[in-house]
Order: sequence, then structure tokens, then C-alpha cells
Amino acid sequence: MYVVTGATGQLGQLVIEALLKKVPASEIIAAVRNVEKAAPLAEKGVQVRFADYTNPQSLVIAFAGASKVLLISSSEVGQRFEQHKAVIDAAKQVGIELLAYTSILNANQSPLALAQEHKQTEAYIAQADIPAALLRNGWYSENYLAGIGASLEHGVMLGCAGDGKISSAPRADYAQAAAEVLTQPNQAGKVYELAGDEGFTLEQFAQYLADLSGKPVAYNNLPESEYAAVLESVGIPAGFAAILADSETGASKGGLFDDSKTLSQLIGRPTVSIEASLKDAVAK
Repeated sequence: MYVVTGATGQLGQLVIEALLKKVPASEIIAAVRNVEKAAPLAEKGVQVRFADYTNPQSLVIAFAGASKVLLISSSEVGQRFEQHKAVIDAAKQVGIELLAYTSILNANQSPLALAQEHKQTEAYIAQADIPAALLRNGWYSENYLAGIGASLEHGVMLGCAGDGKISSAPRADYAQAAAEVLTQPNQAGKVYELAGDEGFTLEQFAQYLADLSGKPVAYNNLPESEYAAVLESVGIPAGFAAILADSETGASKGGLFDDSKTLSQLIGRPTVSIEASLKDAVAK
């Protein structure tokens, strides 16, 4: 039995789609906070169980009978570690064979503030002495695709990543990797640095967008504080705006680049390039 936490989230849904190509639906448990939202998964034959990262007992019940658990990291920055800790404790209590955890690229040396709770979680997994595999995911291409409408409208893309390269891949590629790790044998103790095959700078991204759309788009690199202020001005909460700006500064220091091609090796094909993702997004 395979458990996917956060199964109705953007990554979780894709992981279940990937798992359904490998194992019967009856062997998949979607652990979710909102059972009604998971109705489409239940219709496919997936077992849907209530599980809340802040409710430890619900996790123990949800994991009953499972052999492998995918812990998809919480989206609640600042509360992640305690939530992850509850999942790890529950997984250990029920005696799972493997815990796979979606961490962050090069977590042990990442300059990104976002890495801190991932480091704490990885350390707790080691301390818990539980069989585990670390899926250190790089940036999702969707993180930048979401803003192309505004960039096309204003003819400019804002950021603070300088000339730092970003090795992104679509969520679906990372989801397939998670499904591979869950279903392959002998994964305990493995650490995967997962990222897109090719890196790009945000200036290159803006140029790709301009070429594909036929509209002028320039990249304007700002100081981190100014970029954070811009994000706040469009409605992003101050704390999260600061995290996003810090992440781009981290990219300028190499924090979001990896050329090992571990992800493509794991999924058995090249990762989807940012140009291909942009082409699809512009066509829509």
C-alpha cells in the first residue's frame, strides 16, 4: 500500500496519476485534509483517508496497513517542521518500509531561507532512524509560468536572480520521479538531487517568452528589497513576498541550479525544457 500525503495538492494529484500507471488504484491511499475534495480520486478507486498534519492521531489511522509513505512537504512556511515531524512519527509508529520526503535541491548547502525547515526535517528523519529516501526537488517551472501574463502585458519581467541559472522542471516530472522511488526496491538511504536537465537565467526566460509570443519582454533585475516590495504591491503577503525574493537571491548564488541530470535518469527520459513549457503556456 502506498500513501501520498497532500494528495489533492498540485504535486500530490500528479503523483497519484503517475502511480496509477504502475499499481492498482486499490493499493493507493490518498491522505487528505478535505475528503470531499478528493472525490475524483475515490471515483478512480483510490482509497481516500482523512489526514491532517496538525492531527497526529489522524495520520496514524490514515497510514494503517501502508508499506510506503510519500511525505509531500507542507505549504505552510514556518509551521512545516512540526507538521512534518508528526508525519514521520506516525509513519514510524505504523512500521512503514519506506518514507519518501520531498525536500529542496541541495538542502544541506542551500542558500535559500526556504531550505531551513527542510534541513530540520531531514535531520529529524535521520534521528528517527526510519528507512527513508530524500527527494530534493528543484524549482517547478510553474513558479515562473504563472507570471507570463503580466510580463506580456507590461513588456517586462521583474526579479532579483541576477544571472543565476535555474534548473527547473514541471511538477509532472517530479511527480513521476516520486512514483518511481515509491515503486522501485532498495530506496532506503538514497538522496536524489532533482532538477531540470538545462538551466536558464531569467533574462533568457524573458527572451524565450518574447520569441514565442512575438511581443517584447525584457528582464529587469531589482535589489531583493525592491522586488519583495513589488510582490507585496500586487497582493502577496509580506512574509511570503520576502521568501520569494530571498529564493531569487538564492538562485543568484547557484541555489537553484544542478546539472547532474539525476531527475531525467530517474524518470527514464529528458525533463521537459522551460522552452517547451513556455510554448505550451503561450499557446493557451
